[in-house]
Amino acid sequence: MQLFYNPTINEATETFSFDKEESKHIIKVLRKKDTDILHVTNGLGFLFTTEITLASDTKCTVKIISFEKAAASKFRLHLAVAPTKMNDRYEWFLEKATEIGIQEITPIICDHSERKVINNERFDKILLAAMKQANELYLPKLNPAITFKEFISLQNDDLKMIAHCEETDKKTLKSVLQSNQNITMLIGPEGDFSQKEIALALSNNYTAVSLGNTRLRTETAAIVACHSVVFVNEA
Repeated sequence: MQLFYNPTINEATETFSFDKEESKHIIKVLRKKDTDILHVTNGLGFLFTTEITLASDTKCTVKIISFEKAAASKFRLHLAVAPTKMNDRYEWFLEKATEIGIQEITPIICDHSERKVINNERFDKILLAAMKQANELYLPKLNPAITFKEFISLQNDDLKMIAHCEETDKKTLKSVLQSNQNITMLIGPEGDFSQKEIALALSNNYTAVSLGNTRLRTETAAIVACHSVVFVNEA
């Protein structure tokens, strides 16, 4: 199934048109024509089956034939991951985490962060492309970058964890995870979290966890965490 995206449609929508860029792709590149069927999501779990009524490369218009909604996950994973020095590594993490299954991502600026500015617009495009490629119907939420201290101050009822490399008491991720939990996990930058940040997290009810016996890159650690949570929640 080839999946298209339109964030404006919902259960009440009867017809809609794609923007000029997407219309050109559908008609000129994919060579779709009148009466062809397109599958579209709004990123909120809905799959719309549509039929082309106007095969225009500037304004491809479709009518909705039917729709269904995928069941929401019984767990929610929010990864707060420090931006990597090289942007392409963070982009790789965003792509793969979306394919594996993640609900929310927050870039966090830490004491040892070398990169402190991110391009949310580009990151959003990567998430969208990965969602479509994976035939996923839920688009992960990407939050603006905030400081570690600001993130820690946010209150929620999730199971909260911080993964770090310091030689201190830590639990294995495997021993902490259970199915059907909402989880917030912190992943630090290349230089790891500072001792001050670790202490602040622990004082705010975060559990220190280990992701294994080897020292992982930031983006690798984030993927290991993401896959572990999804694996535990597999039916």
